[in-house]
Amino acid sequence: MPLTSVPDLVTAAGSGGLGAFNVVALEHAEAITAAAESTGRPAILQISQNTARYHGGLKPLARACLAIAEDSTAALAVHLDHATSADLVREAVELGLTSVMYDGSTLDFDTNTATTRDLTAWCHERGVFVEAELGEVGGKDGAHAPGARTDPVEAAAFVAATGVDALAVAVGSSHAMATRGACLDDGLIAKLAAGLPVPLVLHGSSGVPDEGLRSAIRHGMVKINIGTRLNIALTGAVRAALATAPSISDPRRYLGPGRTGIQQDVEHHLRVLDC
Repeated sequence: MPLTSVPDLVTAAGSGGLGAFNVVALEHAEAITAAAESTGRPAILQISQNTARYHGGLKPLARACLAIAEDSTAALAVHLDHATSADLVREAVELGLTSVMYDGSTLDFDTNTATTRDLTAWCHERGVFVEAELGEVGGKDGAHAPGARTDPVEAAAFVAATGVDALAVAVGSSHAMATRGACLDDGLIAKLAAGLPVPLVLHGSSGVPDEGLRSAIRHGMVKINIGTRLNIALTGAVRAALATAPSISDPRRYLGPGRTGIQQDVEHHLRVLDC
């Protein structure tokens, strides 16, 4: 079906969370799409700036994700994640992505606000959904550095000044966590949700246990970004396949099980988010 807008995906998710899953390779996109189809849940395919750099550019993987999403029976969108480059945001829009994240979290508040405002206006003229982020100056993980928290008053001022459609907030998660021990601040989530007119986005969700994700959604979190868990599932399945048959040389014989591992993990998370 045609790409679904993110606001429509939020509506389709109902009282549950909207799963947004990072794509690193073609197998990720295929697995995420298959999981959305099998569970009947909406989802977002996300391509990060780092992944675009890994592939030598955004175009090849973006076009593949767009084709896979458009051929699917599931409600899907393709999103640019964590772009610190305005040029990359513009390229994504020109390629046909309908949702982008501009990450100015390492900038000071005024610079982040001004840059995000201008880029959001440009995207809105083209009907594109914009996610943004507030964070600590110099923090490697921006808003999601360990111990960072989003200030509700500052967040409200930022959203009002920029006109963004969604805001990534710091409430206790951190990027690239391989264990699931993050404890979210549900009280802060509720306060942010009550004070902001846009959906809240949770980054670093791979480090949050299932019940923590359900609780975050109940308190007002909307978009749930998951990446590391998928890579763990892929790598584990590939290792198991190679251990069973170490003479394998055809990558399809280990990437196939890896793709299945990703699909199973996405299916699990989509069911968890349907709370």
